[in-house]
Amino acid sequence: MVPWSLVSPASRGIGFALARRILQTTNAPLVATARKDLASTKQKLLEGLDVDETRLTILSLDVLDESTIATAATACKERFPTPSNHLHLAFLVPGILYPEKSPAQINADHALLTFRTNTLGPMLLLKHFAPFLPRKKSPSPEEDEMHGLPSTATMALMSARVGSVSDNRLGGWYSYRASKAGVNQVAKTFDNHLRTASGDSAMAVALHPGTVKTAFSEAFWGGVEAGKLFEKEWVAEQLVDVVRGVGLEGRGRCWDWAGNEVLP
Repeated sequence: MVPWSLVSPASRGIGFALARRILQTTNAPLVATARKDLASTKQKLLEGLDVDETRLTILSLDVLDESTIATAATACKERFPTPSNHLHLAFLVPGILYPEKSPAQINADHALLTFRTNTLGPMLLLKHFAPFLPRKKSPSPEEDEMHGLPSTATMALMSARVGSVSDNRLGGWYSYRASKAGVNQVAKTFDNHLRTASGDSAMAVALHPGTVKTAFSEAFWGGVEAGKLFEKEWVAEQLVDVVRGVGLEGRGRCWDWAGNEVLP
C-alpha cells in the first residue's frame, strides 16, 4: 500500500508552499494542480529542492470546471491504481476574496464566484477524490512509506477564522465569511461520511492559516497586527505539522496555524 499526496491548487501562494513542504518532508508521491502553465509550475515547485523529480505530477485542474476535476481524478486513478495505493494527505486550498464593507457593496456575480471557488470548489474536489482515501479494511502502508505523513489519512480544507460565526465581531466581508463558514460545514459533513466509510483510517479537518504574505492578502497587510503577517513557507510548515498532530480526536473541526481550535 503506497500513500500519495495532493495539493490543489499549487501554482502560487499557500498551495505552492504546501506542495514544496510535502516534497521536502515526506517521501510520498505528490499530485499538484494548476489551471495553466503546468511545465513552469513544475519547474518552480522543484527549484532548489534535492528530491526525486518523478515524485511530482502536475495536472491541469480548474475548480470552476468540474470536467477538469473529473479528468484529473481519472489521471490519478491511472497513476495510483487502487487498492495498492491510497490518497493519504490532501490540502484543498482554492480561494478568492471580495471584501464587501457594507451591504451596498454586495455584488451578486462576485458573491456567486466566491461561493463557487471557496465552497463548491472543495466540495467537488471531495466528490472526485474521496474514492482514493483508504476504507475501513484497507491495508496499512509500510512504516518507511509514512515518513512525514500524518498517522491517519487526512483531507484538509482551507478555511479562515472569519468563517467563525462566534468569532465575528466586526462584520463585513459578507460573501467571504459565508463561504468559509460553508467550508467548515463541508469539512464536518465529509468527516461524518468518513466515520462510516473509513472508520479511523481517514478523516477531514478545516484549517485557518492566519494572514499570509501573498498576493491574496496584500491589500490588507497594513492593518495586520505586528508579528501576525506570516511568510507562506512558515505557514506551510505550521499547517503540515498541525495536520500531523491533531489526531483522530481533532477530526471534523477547524484548526489554526498554531494548532488551536477555531470554534464555529
